[in-house]
Amino acid sequence: MNLYYKYSDYLKNKYTDKTYKIPINLPITCPNRIEGTPCTFCAENGTGFEAYPNTFTVEEQLVASKPHIMKKFGAKKFIAYFQNYTNTFMPLTIFQDYITAAAKDTGVVQISISTRPDCVREDYLEVLAKISETYHCDINIELGLQTVNYHTLAKFNRGHGLAEYIDAVLLIRKYKFSICTHVILNLPDDEMVDVIETAKVISALKTDVVKMHSLYIAKNTILCNAYENGEIQICEKEEYLERLITFLEYLDPTIAIERLFSRIPEKDAAFSNWGIAWWKLLDETVAMMEERATYQGRCFHYLNGSALEKL
Repeated sequence: MNLYYKYSDYLKNKYTDKTYKIPINLPITCPNRIEGTPCTFCAENGTGFEAYPNTFTVEEQLVASKPHIMKKFGAKKFIAYFQNYTNTFMPLTIFQDYITAAAKDTGVVQISISTRPDCVREDYLEVLAKISETYHCDINIELGLQTVNYHTLAKFNRGHGLAEYIDAVLLIRKYKFSICTHVILNLPDDEMVDVIETAKVISALKTDVVKMHSLYIAKNTILCNAYENGEIQICEKEEYLERLITFLEYLDPTIAIERLFSRIPEKDAAFSNWGIAWWKLLDETVAMMEERATYQGRCFHYLNGSALEKL
């Protein structure tokens, strides 16, 4: 029995051949940053540390990345991953040009667009639908939710609440696009009940993929200042693993799991993964789940009028 539905299996089922993401870095920003108040955990360079500089064109980034990825990972097909900052936060015509440039690449089978729930609008989705049809490539929208606890979202200055996430998912669901939701399972002030409710909401809204992050503290951020001044506490590793396993137990087993732990270069982090390599944490998680004989979806029995079973 599989402990959880791996993203690699999801891609294999969808595309048959080995498929790998190529991060694309654009010269853009996000709504919070133009107002001078970024998310407290967001670093100046965002999350695009694996990408080429945004001075490279989309085509140049794809051409430069593909040979290395083909050699290292044996990839035959590619996902153009517009990763850093908010990739729908630009004029519609410019957005269309960027996405079209990636879709024209014959090796690209999917465009993945990372954005905020409050930056999803129907005219942008219509453009994506036309590009998908014209160039025969799939569209995936990655939404940074982090938690369903809107009090926590406000504290970390996300700039949106839960309603915006629900609205974005319902808009995207009108199209044949897949959805990936990002969550952070150990944000300070969140408790296990928030972890469970996040899994439930994501499952009820039928997201396709979940990318989980363990909270890291990037240097030169608002959160880093709070961490170094003792204003916030990060839970112990054992607590995070408990939250992670519980989240998986409540999550719909048909949702693919892309990531369980964050990754950030050591030089850029004041704290990351309790000083332990992510793959060691993964091994420990798997061992715990095997020992407990638990698995993704074990507690997935709360939808479809579940209380009627008490009759």
